[in-house]
Amino acid sequence: MMAPKDWTEADGLTLEPNAKQAVTLMDASAVVVAGPGAGKTELLAQRADFLLRTGTCRYPSRILAIAFKADAARTLAARVRKRSGFDRAGRLDSMTFHGFARRLIELFRPLLTGKDALDTGFRVGEKRIGKTQVAFNELLPLALRILDSEPMATRAIRMTYTHVFLDEFQDCTQEQYQLIHALFAGTSIRVTAVGDTKQRIMAWAGALEGVFDQFRNDFAAMPLTLFQNYRSKMRLRRIQNAMVAKMEPAAALDATLLKGDDGVAEVLGLPNDDAEADAIAARVEQWVGEGVPAHEIAILVPREPAFYCEPIVAALAERHISVRNEQALQDLASEPVAQLVVQFLRSIATKPAPDAYSDLMYTVGQWADDEAKDGNWVGFIEQERRRLQAAKAAQRPAAMRNAAQAFLDRAGPANVLSLASDYADADVVATLVASVCDHLEAFLVETGDLALALARFAAEGTVRIMTIHKCKGMEFQVVVLPATESQTWWANRAEERNAFFVGVSRAKDHLLVTHANHRERPAGYTRKWAVVRDADAEFVGYVAAEVGGMTEPSADS
Repeated sequence: MMAPKDWTEADGLTLEPNAKQAVTLMDASAVVVAGPGAGKTELLAQRADFLLRTGTCRYPSRILAIAFKADAARTLAARVRKRSGFDRAGRLDSMTFHGFARRLIELFRPLLTGKDALDTGFRVGEKRIGKTQVAFNELLPLALRILDSEPMATRAIRMTYTHVFLDEFQDCTQEQYQLIHALFAGTSIRVTAVGDTKQRIMAWAGALEGVFDQFRNDFAAMPLTLFQNYRSKMRLRRIQNAMVAKMEPAAALDATLLKGDDGVAEVLGLPNDDAEADAIAARVEQWVGEGVPAHEIAILVPREPAFYCEPIVAALAERHISVRNEQALQDLASEPVAQLVVQFLRSIATKPAPDAYSDLMYTVGQWADDEAKDGNWVGFIEQERRRLQAAKAAQRPAAMRNAAQAFLDRAGPANVLSLASDYADADVVATLVASVCDHLEAFLVETGDLALALARFAAEGTVRIMTIHKCKGMEFQVVVLPATESQTWWANRAEERNAFFVGVSRAKDHLLVTHANHRERPAGYTRKWAVVRDADAEFVGYVAAEVGGMTEPSADS
């Protein structure tokens, strides 16, 4: 244990002054406004390291970290393990708001009576089923009901945690804020809330307007702003800064601080969606040929990628470029049990996968031997490899499923449960694993090779298509924003501007924005659709200003 004054950033990193102040703050809560690429996750990981390494969070007290997406919660937990080591990181509980609410209900379930009563081992689903299943949207209200009815529950949580992290705080809803306020406002527990109002794109889901100001007042929090963008190259930062000047003028940087010509921004105007698709596919082929990994290329749309990107998918297929619609797979692929099963299957497939094997062995190395049989994982993996590789092509899907089940059987329920609290329900695990195998089987039919199917599931070597709401917290070497037209970005202007900003700010090296004059109605699309299109002057204009003027689409072909 070291004195707080002797602490320095973990892994030799250097934080900007405001970030270091937020990390080392001891006597107050903080609300940190941090733009894209400012290192919000790293700030929280470094703060955890400071709290744990200096004893500011004194054993056996814990740190509670709450994110808005399960993969973000797991990313932070992994980052803390990397910075602080496994033992210290074991005192960080990183989860989503709904995951935290579920844990409260599991801990204090006997307090729920009458119509709220739940059985031990209750499941979470879309709707309430007696006492055996609670609806997902009931989790937060039930947790609040427990806290309102029993002060003992609130005291127990306050005795457990001395510090709380709130990530992507701009997306906090009224119920979520009520939960945090009921537990931690007016106490000595220090809360660090991090986010960016310019990335507030969940208003449709109830994100609170003015939540940063409300938090600052309710928690007497110190306001801090991070200005540096460690993600994007300079041309792209200037585009983002131009948007910031519109969205939050006080947060915009002086232009003299953003000099440099590194990075690439482009605007393409095309006559129709087929020409747009061909142009994008040709660029993708060029980038891959230049050494950009396909999974470092993202095609982002504000909504309904299956409809907006259908011609692009076809054009990429003609060039034999793999593409994946993340809407269907991202949530499943980010599930810990899915990742673990895929790591295991990659370890026993024909193509060597040293990274997957290393990650797998790290995980199983933390498990109790009595739960994982004799702990001889190396022998088990070799045995399953021989069985899988001995299976004929027609038997390979069934052999894959059998291997996955053998792995879970050997791991045992307690070790699987250690991956996520939701896995207390064996049906949840079975459904997730079956879904993983279903997708792998489809990829296996498509590729004819299990190693390639597994890589496809892991989004390796495949261009990724997703909505902007799905891409938060992610970054890519190249970002393509097709269909940048007034008829595509038709919703509330401020919210659409926030979403476009999120999309633009995912790009590290290269940004391509396209628009077309004519866009055919997609097959199966039954709602209003404008065939004649026009470029969104504001959004295209931000990029065009950087590259030297607005481009005009070619005449209709």
